Amino acid sequence: MHPFAVSRAADARDAIVTQGNDPSVAFIAGGTDLVGLMKDGAATPLHLLDINALPDMAAIEIRSDGTLQLGALARMSDVAAHPAVRRGYPMLSESLLFAASGQLRNMASMGGNIMQRTRCAYFRDGDGLPCNKRTPGSGCAAVRGLNRTHAIFGWSESCVATHPSDLAVALTALDAIVQVRGVAGDREIPFQRFHRLPGNAPETDNVLGRGELIVGIQIPPRPEARTSHYLKVRDRQSYEFALVSTAAAVAINGNRIRSVRLAMGGVAHKPWRLHEAEAALSGASLDDEMSLKAAIARSFINARPLAHNAFKVELAQRCVLRALRTAGART
Repeated sequence: MHPFAVSRAADARDAIVTQGNDPSVAFIAGGTDLVGLMKDGAATPLHLLDINALPDMAAIEIRSDGTLQLGALARMSDVAAHPAVRRGYPMLSESLLFAASGQLRNMASMGGNIMQRTRCAYFRDGDGLPCNKRTPGSGCAAVRGLNRTHAIFGWSESCVATHPSDLAVALTALDAIVQVRGVAGDREIPFQRFHRLPGNAPETDNVLGRGELIVGIQIPPRPEARTSHYLKVRDRQSYEFALVSTAAAVAINGNRIRSVRLAMGGVAHKPWRLHEAEAALSGASLDDEMSLKAAIARSFINARPLAHNAFKVELAQRCVLRALRTAGART
C-alpha cells in the first residue's frame, strides 16, 4: 500500500473545504471499503481525513411525522438492531444484516456503505487487464470476459459492473433522500438519482462532487415500508455479494396489492427500480401467481444479459416474486 497521512476532522465545514481544495484528500469513517480499495491499488489518496468525531452525524431518529432520519456516521449494526427500524422498515434492517460480517457492520457507516465501489474483479485485482474504472479510456475487459456476476440492465460498452450495496437497494425502493453538505451549501439528492449508470464515464459512481460530504439519509414515511422484505440470492450463504437481490415493500387491501415498491441489486451499475412491474402489480392478488409473474416480467423486457449471466434474467424474476409474497405475508 502506498504511504499516506491521517488527520482527524473536528469541524464539518473545515473538513469539506479541505477535501474540496485538495484532490489527494479522502474522507474516512469506518474505512471498510476504502482501505480495501487502497490495498488493491484502486484508490490512492495521500491524506485520509477521519470524520468520526464530527458532531450530530450518528443519530437514529423517528421524527413526529414518521420520517426516519439516519446520520451518515450511524453504524450499520446499530441501524439494523434499532427497534423502530426493525418494526417499521424490516427490509432496511434485513438489507443491513445480509451485508458483510458482524465485525464489519460494527465499523461500517451508513454514508460509507452507499459510497462503496463495485466488486468487479477486473477493477479490484489490478492485474493489468483493461478497466475503465481503474484507468479511464483503457476499455472494459468484462464486456467479453468473465461476466457471470455482472449487469443485465443499464450497462454500456465502457462498463458492465454492478453496484454492491444491499442497503442501497432498500433505500431506492423507499425513495430515500441523501442529505449532503458542501462548500456551496446543503442539498438533498433523491436516492434514485444519487448513483450513476456507467455511460462513457464509469469511473464516476455517483453525483457527489469534491468538497461534498454526506451528513444524513432521510426516509419518508410510506404505508408500504412496514410490510416489506429484502431477499438476497448469492453463491454462498455467508459473507458474499448478491447475484441478484430484491427489496419489496407492499401495501395490501385484503389479499390484493394496493401499492408496491420494488428495487433490485446485482443487476446494474446502480440499484435498479422496477417501475413497470410496480404499475402492473396494482390490484393483483397475491394468490394469483401467473398474474404476478406476468406483471414482474414487464420490467425485464429490456434486460440485456451478457455472455455468462443470462441466467440472471430468470433468477431475478423469481427473486422478485418470492420477496413480494414474503412481504405480503407480513400484514
